[in-house]
Amino acid sequence: MRVVLQRSKEASVEVNGQIVGQISGGLVLLVGITHSDTKEDAKYVADKIVNLRIFEDENEKMNKSLLDVGGQILSISQFTLYGDCRKGRRPNFMDAAKPDHALPIYEYFNEYLSEKGVHVETGEFGAMMDVKLTNDGPVTLIVESKERI
Repeated sequence: MRVVLQRSKEASVEVNGQIVGQISGGLVLLVGITHSDTKEDAKYVADKIVNLRIFEDENEKMNKSLLDVGGQILSISQFTLYGDCRKGRRPNFMDAAKPDHALPIYEYFNEYLSEKGVHVETGEFGAMMDVKLTNDGPVTLIVESKERI
């Protein structure tokens, strides 16, 4: 599982011109799932994300987690995170999980985040989406389950 996260002051996602998810502040997550990902991968990544100390404290140091600041999450499924661009000019998406495997893992990931006490908004799995955000910092990080980075 691979997640690109961005600290955001506000964010929204639209499908066919309609807002389907919106947060006032917290993290935007671009979530990629590969064939071998399991619920354990989803739990590992979710726990890592909600506890990362990437929000500023009163001394302007990144010492607070999403849980500490009461931030929200906008979670967007994005199979293109597993695009392989090493050969040719067209990315190869063979490492991206098929929807029948990816959707249950993605849904579990979002449910698990909610169980941690985080308000989670989502886009629409498999849809063309327009994501808008105000990046805060900017702070952008990658969290992966396989390499445990």
